[in-house]
Formats: sequence, structure tokens, C-alpha cells
Amino acid sequence: MKTTALNAETKFAEINNNKIAYRQFGSGAPLFFVNRFRGIMDTWDPLFLDLLAEKNTIILFDYPGIGSSEGELPLDIVEVANTVPALADHLGIDKFNVLGWSYGGLVAQAVTFQNQERVLKTVLIGTNPPGENAIPIEQVFFDHALKPINDLEDEYYLFFEPASEKSRQAAQESHDRIGQRLERSLIPSTMEIFQRYIAGSGTMKEDKLNFREGYKTLKSPVLVISGDHDISFATENWFPLLRNAPTMQHIILNDAGHGPQHQYPELTAGYINLFLG
Repeated sequence: MKTTALNAETKFAEINNNKIAYRQFGSGAPLFFVNRFRGIMDTWDPLFLDLLAEKNTIILFDYPGIGSSEGELPLDIVEVANTVPALADHLGIDKFNVLGWSYGGLVAQAVTFQNQERVLKTVLIGTNPPGENAIPIEQVFFDHALKPINDLEDEYYLFFEPASEKSRQAAQESHDRIGQRLERSLIPSTMEIFQRYIAGSGTMKEDKLNFREGYKTLKSPVLVISGDHDISFATENWFPLLRNAPTMQHIILNDAGHGPQHQYPELTAGYINLFLG
């Protein structure tokens, strides 16, 4: 039987004395998926994953203290990012690609800048660059994201464009696909854990290691994919960086929000496969 997002086995790697949950399937160059705020392995859209697994070896994992992993989510995103090369070492992988969404996009950028000799290409979805950004998170994000449990109505606002009927329909379809394997009790739900995510995001805003400036000299290619109305990480915050990031490409999808890869799984997977290939 073919291994897919819906039946891939959950395994565990011993990293920093904690068992870190991961799954591996597909074929091709290794592609690490770095997750959003409150995301676990099963909150990725399985259709999006399976389309990418046709040309890449997909590696999903839960952060320390999140989902099925032991430990505690670090307060500094650079520490969170260390999980990726450590898991690569466990799997015997030298060089790899990395894909990060939202908070995971911040983590993925830390992975890239801290491991420039190992990261081949980087994909960033629904996220922002390190450092100070002009447009802040909209209040509507906090209104929905900090609830103990999110439902489909919350997802319309958090990941899609609620004013668009096309986007709402895509939200329903993605929600149903994700629900085929999702164990909701594993999703982080307490303010204590939320604050650890928020603290980590703050360390990227401080940008003490000057990652933002590093885009001027970064050698590896970077693909940014955004919705045209992202209430969490405004798409426009990338614009000042583009002329100063020679290896970066930016794709903006119309009528979309914070999760364009769940609204347009075939389109975004096609772009990513082309970029990585």
C-alpha cells in the first residue's frame, strides 16, 4: 500500500533527551515541514502534502512539547530551529530543503541562516521577514487564534478570506481533508503554551543575529508564497526586502489569506515542486 499523509507511520527521534514525533514519506530530496502557531503534524492539508510527496521526501515533525513530542517549546526561535538539523542528523540527512508556514516560517528562516551549508532551498508560506515590519497583526487574528478550540468559522478568518465565497468553500474542503486523521486533543490549547509561541516570535522581531540583513548575501534560493490578505503576517511586509534579497522570489495568490496552500493545494504544490526541482 502506498504511504500517504493519511497513513504515514509516526516515529520518534531522541533529541536533547526528548522524544520528537516525526513522519517521513514520499521520494526525492528531503523537505522538512516547519509548522504554524498551534500546528501539529495532522493540521497540514493532506492533499498538499501528497502532491509534494510525488517529488520530495516529506518530513513532518512536532515541536518539543507540542502534539506528540515530549519536552517544552523553547522561548527563542533559534532554539526551536535547532530541532530541524538535529532531526536531519538522526535520519542521516546532510543537505535538505525546508518549508515553513506562519510561525514556522520564522523558524524556517532561522534554520536557513543558521545552517547555510546544509539548506538547499527555502519555502516560506504566510509569514514575514525577521526584524521590524511596518504592518502589525490584525486584531481579528487574536480574536480567533487564542480560543482554546478553533472551529471552521475560526478557520475562515485565520487561514482564508472570509469575504470570498470561493475562499470559504476551499476552507470547508481543506477542513474536511484535514479532519480525516486529525486528533484535536493534541492541538495546543492553553494560554501558557500560546505565550511560548508569542515569545519566540518576539525574538525574531528583535533579530539579534541580524538575519534580515543576511538576505543581502544569502546564496540559496528562497520562495515566498502569500495570500493577498494575510491578517497575521501582512504580505506587504516583504516588499521593502525584495530588492535587497537577490535569491528571493515572491508569489501572491488572489482572494486568499494566511493559508494559501490550503486554499490552492494543487497550485501551490505545483509552484513549490517547480521551485525545488
